[in-house]
Amino acid sequence: MLVLTKSAIALMISFLISICISVILIPYLRKLKAGQRLSIYLEETHKKKQGTPTMGGLIFVLTSLLTVLLLHITDKFSLEKNFTIIFITFILYACIGLTDDLLIIKRKNNNGLSESSKLLLQVFIALLFFYLFMKAGNEPLLWVHHLGIKWNIGFFYGLFILFILVACSNAVNLTDGLDGLAGGLSVIVFLAFGIISYQADWLQGYKEISLFCFILAGAILGFLVFNVSPAKVFMGDTGSLALGATMGAIAILTRHELLLIILMIVFVLETVSVILQRYYYKLTKKRLFPMAPIHHSFEKLGMEERDIVKLFWIIGLTFSLIAIIYGVWI
Repeated sequence: MLVLTKSAIALMISFLISICISVILIPYLRKLKAGQRLSIYLEETHKKKQGTPTMGGLIFVLTSLLTVLLLHITDKFSLEKNFTIIFITFILYACIGLTDDLLIIKRKNNNGLSESSKLLLQVFIALLFFYLFMKAGNEPLLWVHHLGIKWNIGFFYGLFILFILVACSNAVNLTDGLDGLAGGLSVIVFLAFGIISYQADWLQGYKEISLFCFILAGAILGFLVFNVSPAKVFMGDTGSLALGATMGAIAILTRHELLLIILMIVFVLETVSVILQRYYYKLTKKRLFPMAPIHHSFEKLGMEERDIVKLFWIIGLTFSLIAIIYGVWI
């Protein structure tokens, strides 16, 4: 009961702080003219969104930072090594996204960081993650608990970490195309991770990791108040890259990498749709879907944006419940 109470309080605190930061930050972003630049393929359907402030990910990044600091000062939260690894990953990926967003705003087009620059930065974070991971006393194991599989892959675990972080961050980034879609799905994933992580009692700092998931969920909920349709702010790469990388980092530390596929099923499907579309077009010069990521195909077929978001939320929630059953009860 104490765990549930602490989680609820942490979620409530971060939610309220998020609301306050949103009220202050959104008008400031408007003054900066930090407006969203739309793809030419979306100008017809998303024309009314042109100019909506981006970089809204700062809302839940700052909220999470302040909430963790507040709880730590009041001796309600310990900065354990494994939690610190996740938090550093969260902040560093937010910095990559922020740099990308600022360049897009400065150049007044959709050309932010180059793909090579992003990859180089992500490689650096993956190496740092691997170093801190090993220094914290963790082993480079591919570990499937319920099957009793433990495979020590040594340095290659660093490449595995890079793949997870890059894949997850890009998956959330690709999904962030409709009002409230990526944010709502992220709340579901972090709530599920909060429950699942608390079962990883063999991991030092598992309680802090679990609590951080609820802090993030509350922070994103506060952001969603202003991000659901019609959105007053977008999370931008600042938010999407940070959220995706954090999901991957939590999965790695709690040894739930395979479970991540179920938890992030909508993000996975969105990413797969982009990959299939790209390679199918290269082979046939035809499109497999009306538009990728797949949520835009639903728009092309005449489905309302809010209905698409609700459908994807339901799918995400259903699979997260399955993941909780697997990760907690089985």
